[in-house]
Amino acid sequence: MKIAVVAANGRVAQNVITEALNRGHEVVAFGRHDENNTQAKNYVKKDVFALTKEDLQSFDVVVDAVGTWTLETLYIVPKAAIYLADLLKGSNTRLVVVGGAGSLYTNKEHTSTVELAPNFPDAFKGVSAAQGLALAELRATEDVKWTYISPAADFQADGERTGKYILAGEEFTLNSKNESIISYADYAIALVDEIEKGEHIQQRISVVRA
Repeated sequence: MKIAVVAANGRVAQNVITEALNRGHEVVAFGRHDENNTQAKNYVKKDVFALTKEDLQSFDVVVDAVGTWTLETLYIVPKAAIYLADLLKGSNTRLVVVGGAGSLYTNKEHTSTVELAPNFPDAFKGVSAAQGLALAELRATEDVKWTYISPAADFQADGERTGKYILAGEEFTLNSKNESIISYADYAIALVDEIEKGEHIQQRISVVRA
């Protein structure tokens, strides 16, 4: 498959690129910086908002790995998701979005979320809100083959690659050890699995270490 990864120099994106390349997929990395910190041989220096329909039309899947932490730039997360969705509207190219855990539901009625819990860290509230807005915007978008993948609550950049994960849905899920944890490497495995299978079109799914 031919895969475009946007915001490719981020650490989640780097893991996704490595996983996809190791499986024999063709990957083009798009980034806004001069340097290519990924394993992709094909790197295109281009900001997400400079991308065009023509840039993406030859791909089977576009991965939106745009992320940010500062209050001044949080708006970029939902804006990028919708911008990419608009570029892909009406096409067969799928959009797979690296999401957040804060919007996962904590009850079966889907009226409460992780981010609404009283012990949810203040430091993550802005990022969680931005990621949740991206999901809400995607839900309201028609004629786009999107999939939004939420990681576990404890999303570990340097965690080990176990090769095992639990695929869950919209509800916050714990593993057998009562943990909500996953490494970037295992998340990348789940994301590339979804790229290959394409079983959750216009759905949000979540993953946690098995």
